[in-house]
Amino acid sequence: MSKAALVMQKTQLVQRAIFFTLFNPRPNRTGYAAVRCDTNFDLSGSNYITIKCRGQGTNYKYKMLLRHKGLDKNALVYGQVFTAPENEFATIKLPLAEFRPYYRGQEKPLEENPLDTSSITNIGLKVDMGPYLPENQAGVAALEIDWIKATK
Repeated sequence: MSKAALVMQKTQLVQRAIFFTLFNPRPNRTGYAAVRCDTNFDLSGSNYITIKCRGQGTNYKYKMLLRHKGLDKNALVYGQVFTAPENEFATIKLPLAEFRPYYRGQEKPLEENPLDTSSITNIGLKVDMGPYLPENQAGVAALEIDWIKATK
């Protein structure tokens, strides 16, 4: 069984979030470890979700997840894969137009299921294995997040 936790690191010099994962895929090489948070964001004036982060451990490929319109976990989720820089902080831009709809791991047509960026009601992070991230491995990893912003 895989586990994930998002914790705050707070010192006199820094304040950041750390996404810890203990990833144990199933024998069929599928599985995930994720966290998510309810929100209420209007990102219609933005073009990107920008993240300043760095990775450590066994996995560096993550997926940012968005849900819209208050839809629950049984509805579509919009995801975009990114690679965290190893050991050094760097800024990564995720174009909102490139978030793809998924339902239970299967990609769905974007034309039929557009993301409503004016009503983002859930945001999450995930490490997984399967057809979209086959190179991820079992083990412990950390994604240190200095900040996440909506940008133009």
